[in-house]
Amino acid sequence: MADENVLPVIDLDAYINPKFPEDKEQVIVQIRDACARYGFFQVKGHGIPLSTQQHFIQGLAKFFSLPKEEKLKLSFLKDPCRRGYEASGDTLRHGDAFPDTKEAFYIGREESSFEPPGFHGPNNWPDLPAADFRDPVSEYYEGTDKLGRLIWEILLQGLGHPPSLLDRFAARPVVQMKMIRYPPASATKPGQFGVGAHTDFGGVTVLLQQPGKEGLEVWDEGKEAWAPVPSIEDVMVINCGDMIQKWSGGAYKSARHRVINKADEERLSSATFWHGDVGATNPLNPDDPAKDTVGQLLVRRFGNQFSLPKEVFAAA
Repeated sequence: MADENVLPVIDLDAYINPKFPEDKEQVIVQIRDACARYGFFQVKGHGIPLSTQQHFIQGLAKFFSLPKEEKLKLSFLKDPCRRGYEASGDTLRHGDAFPDTKEAFYIGREESSFEPPGFHGPNNWPDLPAADFRDPVSEYYEGTDKLGRLIWEILLQGLGHPPSLLDRFAARPVVQMKMIRYPPASATKPGQFGVGAHTDFGGVTVLLQQPGKEGLEVWDEGKEAWAPVPSIEDVMVINCGDMIQKWSGGAYKSARHRVINKADEERLSSATFWHGDVGATNPLNPDDPAKDTVGQLLVRRFGNQFSLPKEVFAAA
């Protein structure tokens, strides 16, 4: 990365509201180059109001401050869509000495009924006033849903494809959101991570970090070192997942990253994962011999991480 270990900050407003004909193309090139080099970049001018972000963070703080027994009633392990609450210690990655310290809450697009294999269905909301949690969370989710689609549109153009290609694999996309609380550093064992080193497994990730609370680190292959990503107000972090790297033939990178909360206070963040239709295969290369669908790729990874039942694998 740059000498300051700061990912590129790209102004999306130049793409959304271009003043000159070349503005949109400049943004496309900037994002293409960032994804080829780092697999990560930051964006401002993204269209999600700061007030929406602030109310959302306040909602997360209210949920995670609930008694543990109340949160466990919403355990994602009891939900067929794997939506709801993940307790601290529920995730242990291969190679890590200790499980992740984070706790999390998952939602997806709100739908009336469950559909196998579980990527579409109702959310598992806590018993909080709607104005305190569901409303600000839903508003922020809709904002990141739109932003994730926009990033996909730009990524496609960076590879020479028209934005309309989205219609071939994203008529009813899987869009999941993971809200996260990291405990203070004093509650963490030596060698334990908030989230251990990993790559994201799907499409575009849109990450909000609580302003001023650092923790995210991205692996820089060129320097063979972990590089911190600053937490800046009204700036989102975007990265590509394994599916994008696979579909793009390696043109775009899926980079390893981890989270270490070094401060002795809690840290909040949220990641929205924008994948594509459950049954979609590689739209960038119809002749790709691997015919894995989005659903199959996600279930394979989710199955290892979330102990999905065998019937879910069959349905995918």
